[in-house]
Amino acid sequence: MSNQSAFSTKSVHAGENRVKANHAVTTPIFQTSTYTFANTAELTDYMEARMWGDSENRWEYGRYGNPTIRTAEQKIAALDAAEDAVLFSSGMAAITATLMTFLSAGDHIVYTDDSYRRTRDFIGNHLKRFGVEATIVPMGDFSALEAAIRPNTKIIFSESPTNPYMRVLDLEQLTAIARPRGIKTIVDSTFATPVNQRPLEYGVDLVIHSATKYLGGHNDLLAGVVCGSEYLIAAVRQIQGVFGAVSDPNSAYLLLRGLKTLSLRVRRQNETAQRLAEFLQGHPAVREVYYPGLPGHPDHTIATAQMDGFGGVVSFVLNTDFAGTGEFIDRLEIPLIGPSLGGVESLVNQVALVSYFELSSAEREAIGIKDSLVRFAVGIEDADDIIADVTRALDHAFDTTTLSLENGFMVMRRAA
Repeated sequence: MSNQSAFSTKSVHAGENRVKANHAVTTPIFQTSTYTFANTAELTDYMEARMWGDSENRWEYGRYGNPTIRTAEQKIAALDAAEDAVLFSSGMAAITATLMTFLSAGDHIVYTDDSYRRTRDFIGNHLKRFGVEATIVPMGDFSALEAAIRPNTKIIFSESPTNPYMRVLDLEQLTAIARPRGIKTIVDSTFATPVNQRPLEYGVDLVIHSATKYLGGHNDLLAGVVCGSEYLIAAVRQIQGVFGAVSDPNSAYLLLRGLKTLSLRVRRQNETAQRLAEFLQGHPAVREVYYPGLPGHPDHTIATAQMDGFGGVVSFVLNTDFAGTGEFIDRLEIPLIGPSLGGVESLVNQVALVSYFELSSAEREAIGIKDSLVRFAVGIEDADDIIADVTRALDHAFDTTTLSLENGFMVMRRAA
């Protein structure tokens, strides 16, 4: 497959042998935990090749590789402009194993806020148990990022776009700071996918995706993937063999199936999310909309220059309270209520409820999570139907004839 091929062509064919086992069209599921050898000489040849890192597509045990999994890794690497990739059992498994690969006691990591909560939890709380220091900085504040760097800083970690406010990191500026200092850069690009953004092309060292989301695309698998140079991925793969957080061949098969339609799905989701964001921006029941495709988004200029599309997630704040937000969500008929994103089905959630319920309203507000914040992850349903559904839910959940000005905002009262 030529590197010059269009993205959708790569989605279908890259990483796969043209002639597959038993002449099947699709890569089969190799459901095996153990691989055998014809004789001692063959096993000796394999062991010698493995010592020199030259045992491609040959394994002795499932924790170290599988033909179905390897095909998925090769396809994702091709899509993300990477030399190699390693597939994990989940996105968090990919993140934790990667950080543990390159951090040791006494090292320091800088990471940005407005990132996935479990990522921040692992970096800010769990790594300290292993003697790793961490500093969190505001997303997009490169002065704070430079000030946070120490002589023992080994990694800068960020998401782009972020969750839930869809902030977009200036990747060129990030690598310009990190590379001269010998600091590795790691970017979680789950929300973008390789369709919209390929951070490795900007000099980022490693890219991570929760393949559970857009790459799989059907809400039916768990997987994570790390992409980068052969050298760095080899180090991550070695840690994976120790930690054992491997994917399974059935999930890899489902992932391969999903990747073939990745370009079609994501471009549709880009278009629908843009239309939804523009609609919400003009609705009196909506206080704020967070979507990088809107000119008013703080990173719109960066996103326009750096991304080929703005993604399928729209976050917005309603002019109501915690209960009113729940009422709005309950009125929606198309999206399902759930914590994930990136699938063919639209999913919606009240962020304060699904991710921060144990915190008080004041505690949530202090970390930037408003009680009326909604995250809408569009699927591939018709955009007109989605917008009509949101319109009906807003009309029913709010008394549109009762408006009042409070703290500088036009507030709509919930219907009785």
